[in-house]
Amino acid sequence: MFSDVNGTFNVIPTSLKWMSVLKNDSLSLPFPPPTSERAKQQQQGEKSTTSTMTKGTGSFGKRRNKTHVLCVRCGRRSFHLQKSRCGSCGYPSARIRKYNWSVKAIRRKTTGTGRMRYLRHLPRRFKTNFREGTEAAPRKKAAATTA
Repeated sequence: MFSDVNGTFNVIPTSLKWMSVLKNDSLSLPFPPPTSERAKQQQQGEKSTTSTMTKGTGSFGKRRNKTHVLCVRCGRRSFHLQKSRCGSCGYPSARIRKYNWSVKAIRRKTTGTGRMRYLRHLPRRFKTNFREGTEAAPRKKAAATTA
């Protein structure tokens, strides 16, 4: 029994007698006290300084698998490996992927934006009616000497 400030006597219940033992400095605790800074912050009620996982910058470091590789038809990195389809040209479909809701995309890929290895020479060949295998006629020498 002990008396408090008012002079009343209280009895310590037997279930709480172990607390008086813990208050004694000579006895050690059955478990080591928390010493990490995180545990100290939790005891003091502070917020931890470690950030939680977000959808932004931290998640981009986890990306290491390739979904798209180079397409053999258009050469862009748009061929989806699991779908086995190019997102740009539609390969292996026979028709080139083209939608009217994207006029700028059509403008980028239309005829005249590449090398045109065959079409480039057609207007010149058309003038001579597509003749082949003949030799050009010699030009007049008079026009060359007067200049």
